[in-house]
Amino acid sequence: MTAAFPANAFVPTAYRVIRQRREMRDVATLELSAAAGELPTFAPGQFNMLYAFGVGEVAISVSGDPGNRGRFVHTLRAVGAVSTALARLEAGQMLGLRGPFGTGWPMTAAVGSDLVIIAGGLGLAPLRPALYHLLSHRADYGGITVLYGTRHPRDILYRREIERWRRRLDLDIEITVDHADRAWHGHVGVVPALIPRAAIDPENTFALVCGPEAMMRFTVAGLRDAGLAPERIYLSMERNMKCALGLCGRCQFGPTFICKDGPVMRFDRILQIFATREI
Repeated sequence: MTAAFPANAFVPTAYRVIRQRREMRDVATLELSAAAGELPTFAPGQFNMLYAFGVGEVAISVSGDPGNRGRFVHTLRAVGAVSTALARLEAGQMLGLRGPFGTGWPMTAAVGSDLVIIAGGLGLAPLRPALYHLLSHRADYGGITVLYGTRHPRDILYRREIERWRRRLDLDIEITVDHADRAWHGHVGVVPALIPRAAIDPENTFALVCGPEAMMRFTVAGLRDAGLAPERIYLSMERNMKCALGLCGRCQFGPTFICKDGPVMRFDRILQIFATREI
């Protein structure tokens, strides 16, 4: 299903940075408000095109609470000229924004079901709005399990928030790291290895997955081994997007365009493409 284009699909709207929070050395979270007018609503899983004036723009998933209509929140890693310029913005500075674009997580389809949320590294950011939605509508869903993996304990994203979530009695959170230090007393290993530890009822569970593509390949295999049907597995295919309009071809994935047909895609619809490593 292709999402409709927003009103500002071609021309960026001015937004002001309310707050910049440094998550890690090269990762920052920006809280944004519209310079004029109302903030558009967004669905968990959608993305915006953020424009650093004089530098360029980049696609970044929304990582804030969809119930907070007063601001957009984006978490990004400084890896190129544009993302580095955006990560350096401070409170009061301006940027351009187009969006929101794309498809979202299946929050309506999953009502009444259990959910397992599986994230690798910065892949937790596009999944955080879904988790906010689940917790604010907790009675509408069954069991909620979060499986999260990072390279090192210092790379855990939203650490304080995860600590608050872990104190709740109505969801389970498991965290693993690839490389531990002496202070780490949790799991060590890749995140797909956590899947057998989760209590998954394959007939009543939806899986939401985001992370590096290699991690998602092994995660999907683990979920299939646990009995989940492909139509119950959703992936955020966050490929390099340039225009968000399906014109440039930068995010083409087989016959689909991630910016128009994704970024959230049901696995049974991309199963054959996903299995081709060269794509």
